[in-house]
Amino acid sequence: MQDQELNRYWKKIINTMNDGLILVSPDGTILMVNRAFERLTGFTSEEVVGRPCTILNCDACEITLQKGKNTWCSLFERGKDIRKNCLVMKKDGTYLQAIKNASLLRDDAGNDLGAVETLTDISVINRLDQEIDQLSRRLNDGEGFHGFIGKSAAVQRIFEVIPKAAQSDAPVIIYGESGTGKELVARAIHQLGRRKNGPFVQLNCSALNDSLLESELFGHIKGAFTGAYRHRLGRFEAADGGDFFLDEIGDVSLSIQVKLLRVLETQQFERVGDHRPISVDVRIITATNKNLGEMIAKNQFREDFFFRINVIPIHIPPLRERMEDIPLLVNTFIHQLKHRTDKNITGLSPEAMDYFMAYHWPGNVREMKNALEYAFVIAEQGLIAPGHLPVRIKRRQGEKYSDPVRGGKDSKEKQALLEALRLSKGNKSQAARILGVNRVTVWNRMKKYDIKLEPDWERI
Repeated sequence: MQDQELNRYWKKIINTMNDGLILVSPDGTILMVNRAFERLTGFTSEEVVGRPCTILNCDACEITLQKGKNTWCSLFERGKDIRKNCLVMKKDGTYLQAIKNASLLRDDAGNDLGAVETLTDISVINRLDQEIDQLSRRLNDGEGFHGFIGKSAAVQRIFEVIPKAAQSDAPVIIYGESGTGKELVARAIHQLGRRKNGPFVQLNCSALNDSLLESELFGHIKGAFTGAYRHRLGRFEAADGGDFFLDEIGDVSLSIQVKLLRVLETQQFERVGDHRPISVDVRIITATNKNLGEMIAKNQFREDFFFRINVIPIHIPPLRERMEDIPLLVNTFIHQLKHRTDKNITGLSPEAMDYFMAYHWPGNVREMKNALEYAFVIAEQGLIAPGHLPVRIKRRQGEKYSDPVRGGKDSKEKQALLEALRLSKGNKSQAARILGVNRVTVWNRMKKYDIKLEPDWERI
């Protein structure tokens, strides 16, 4: 009697589920879906019941329509439960990021009655994972203005314009040399804007060729090209409702610029291999270390695209133009490094600070932080002395530095080797790490310059 009562309410029971549920017949026809399925996919029950389950275009389904097969789906052929991450295409053409669980339903005689599938939405989980990763990378960057450090007049002007730019949905472009902190500015704009609860997606445009970049930007459908075995969620779709940071926009080809221009104008795009337009609500933030005006004059950058992205420009000065910020940056980075290591480093010696103030810093703030990380490896405790600094920092003002890893004149290569051996106290493996070469290269250079290991390399 109790079972009969439960059967009367089974539809109400499954409609309380938060996961989407699909009941499929042995021939692949959808027999029933619950309300959660309708909410997650956008399809109504009337639109899918009686139609093949392939309407969802799930990229994890293993369809076996080969000759000689008795079943259309590997679930029925193998009889094993399926649990996979997948992308399911919703009614509007966007993707649902889900975990699919599928199991067979059989009677007491072992005959297949159908299959039951559940879809668990994991888009929020994926977004939280990205945010946790971003927070972990910024764990020690809490000083300054959203991680951007400086008290100079030039930096204060940036601090004034960031909140104003954040309140607008207009495209922002950040100009600055490599290592000046363009990503920090982009993140600050996101965190202060109305889209702060949405995703912050970023992509370095210089790292990919055109075909890979197009797939990263817009995604692709399964089978769009050789090797496209699964659907791919594009960065634009992932950034819907948030901000999309395109770094090194000056390296994007003219053909990709045309496609980006269309997205900016229509807020729509098409996946690679598909012709269905996808609508997104995304604010674009770009960055470059190049002179786009000169590139336009050389027909290397589209003028119409430039005007589209150059609505709110922000210029970050190189470190050599805000030298008064160096002591503050040094103290901040040393404080961060002390919390990441067990070394009691208290600061820079006056002589080491003189080198920092005299150096031209072509790699900007990033190079300074790397130099201090290097010093933390070499120094044991107390003040960082000139002997703990990388060789390039101690070059005379105006003297061009030649990277010892790439060679150069014999005298400079030899001097770099001697410096590395002195800092490592004759340890060839550590000297190799300092120079960025392998241990055999250090041994070969020692042989080349007839350098013998001395009892105390600190005296060299």
